[in-house]
Amino acid sequence: METYILLLLCLAAFFAGFVDAIVGGGGLIQTPIALVLLPNLAVSSVIGSLKIPAFSGTAFAANQYLKKVKMNWKLLSIMASIAFSAAFLGSNLLTLVSNDFMKPLLLVVLSLIALYTFAKKNFGSHHEKNLSQKRQLLLAILMSICIGFYDGFIGPGTGSFLVLGFVALLGFDFLHASANAKMVNLATNFGSICLFILKGKIIWAIAIPMAICNAFGGWMGAKIAIKKGNGFIRIFFLIVVVGTLIRFGYDVFLK
Repeated sequence: METYILLLLCLAAFFAGFVDAIVGGGGLIQTPIALVLLPNLAVSSVIGSLKIPAFSGTAFAANQYLKKVKMNWKLLSIMASIAFSAAFLGSNLLTLVSNDFMKPLLLVVLSLIALYTFAKKNFGSHHEKNLSQKRQLLLAILMSICIGFYDGFIGPGTGSFLVLGFVALLGFDFLHASANAKMVNLATNFGSICLFILKGKIIWAIAIPMAICNAFGGWMGAKIAIKKGNGFIRIFFLIVVVGTLIRFGYDVFLK
């Protein structure tokens, strides 16, 4: 591999970690760039290798959030274990079939999310606590299954979907949603990593340098998100959702 290619991958990993730490969606940056720069590698090997930097960046971001934001550990432990299994199964399916048929559906869903978030100015501005414990647990389990499987099978935008789920379904504000989403995202990344290691799909010479850069980006992004708070994260969320729309729109209509 040419040195400049690895440098470009590391730069993409840094920005991916930065964005992902704030509101998720880092995969929208490093995944397409890696696929373009590594055209001779199998897609499953590229995606598998990218799970290592994704995990490292999320881990460093989560560590920053843990210092400042209160976590619901009982709920998170249940969600993480379910999300891990769902991501493992999703990654296994990815090695067997194509996931392109999902993109038109995701385009519609993301359009609705962007419109709703933009129109509802107080969306995610405060923490709502009107859910019963039983209902919250049920919604959390369903969310972990669906988004965990999505992360293993498709990937990009997982962090954003997790943030959205914590806000829209579980009543969290954006800051607490971003913090708790990181913990579940760690589990989904780890589930996929276990599968890709078993399948021998990870290229460590690419994964490790990108992981270092992604971790630094994640550390920096989390510090800024904690300092700026809900309003900043909401704006960043909208930007990432629109970016996701453009990416899937390109894949569906132009690619």
